[in-house]
Amino acid sequence: MVIEASNSVADPRLDTGVDAITNAELLERRERAVPRGVGTAFPVFAARAQNAEIWDVEGRRYIDFAAGIAVLAVGHRHPAVIAAVEGQMARFTHTAFQVTAYEPYIELAERLNAIAPFSGEAKTIFFTTGAEAVENAIKVARYATGRQAIISFTGSFHGRTILASALTGKVTPYKRGMGSVPSVYHVPFPNPIAGTTVEASLKALDYLFSADIAPEDVAAIILEPVQGEGGFHVAPPEFLRSLRELCDRFGILLVADEVQTAFGRTGRMFAIEHSGVEPDLVTIAKAVGGGFPLSGLIGRSELLDTVPPGGLGGTYAGSPIACAAGLAVLDVIAAEGLVDRARRIGERITTRVEAMQRRNDLLPIGHIRGQGAMIAFDLLAGKGTDQTDPDAAKRVSARALDEGLIVLNCGSTGEAIRFLPPLTISDAHLDEGLACLEAALVNEAAV
Repeated sequence: MVIEASNSVADPRLDTGVDAITNAELLERRERAVPRGVGTAFPVFAARAQNAEIWDVEGRRYIDFAAGIAVLAVGHRHPAVIAAVEGQMARFTHTAFQVTAYEPYIELAERLNAIAPFSGEAKTIFFTTGAEAVENAIKVARYATGRQAIISFTGSFHGRTILASALTGKVTPYKRGMGSVPSVYHVPFPNPIAGTTVEASLKALDYLFSADIAPEDVAAIILEPVQGEGGFHVAPPEFLRSLRELCDRFGILLVADEVQTAFGRTGRMFAIEHSGVEPDLVTIAKAVGGGFPLSGLIGRSELLDTVPPGGLGGTYAGSPIACAAGLAVLDVIAAEGLVDRARRIGERITTRVEAMQRRNDLLPIGHIRGQGAMIAFDLLAGKGTDQTDPDAAKRVSARALDEGLIVLNCGSTGEAIRFLPPLTISDAHLDEGLACLEAALVNEAAV
């Protein structure tokens, strides 16, 4: 069942002051006006949102376990973020940092430098999207090392621009028919579910260095500490330590892509902190802007300063409005203890999902994994098997929407259900969303 909006909340159509419109009408308009290359997970259209709740244009209410794909760590329309943005808009909205700079950009950089997940001096530059942050990490790595080659991993996702998609470890839908770029190499990501051990991944690196590219020609190794679109697979600490040692031995830079994992999502400010390994460059985006387009690259000062003036930047990069939002996001994370809250959310989700796993009246699930409030599980082809069932996972996410929950799939074939609720979600709304998911998992053949 879809949960109807309560009487205490105004119909969002009245808030907009426009005539009533249906999801079906908007879907028809979307199909006429917007290319199909940009997908939309569900045929519902948002009209209003608050913290962990979304209302569509027909007034139906949903619990949000997607958070704009990990963007809304502090929830929809957090009062502190809205106040910061409104205050900045009252002063000015844009000057271009390269023309007339402004304090919010500098202050946000200072605060991120102070918490960078590595020792020594740090500097931060801002952009607009995660893909821009990744591309600029590669630009810095190539300039600083004088090398061209980049190593990434199977199952990774680094963005949809041509270089970022080349780094991404999945052909369909990100790069089929679109070409690639030279000097990008992939090795298997350690994933016990797929039968790939840490030793096998490291052996593949050895093969790469002996057959295709000398380590002295590699500028950087880039990876997600927890793979996002690839299925929420956690990089083992011993693997990260081995990569760090290899990078130190050959002068290769280690890039942590924390676009989806940073800012408390995994129960640490940065996911790589779980391992104790220090990267050289860190890409950030999503949660840092609190819903406003903002990304960045945090790096060791001596690396970022190798690039001369004009080599980095962008017209909209580090928007003053987004930087004001970013400062508020950091304040909220600290004031509301959201790093610890992420751990508690993850524990609550995991306990509930493990209970679902034991039930015989629900579809078979397994491979529960993740860190903090970044949890996933697979739909399985049957009890007692490790074979996944991507079609079942897609049906579950669609049925969850009917029950009143927005939850996304991920994984190489879409076999996983992933949890990315706002870190500000209440226990009541978290439990409500989990109840919706439980209803979506009912095995009709077993009842």
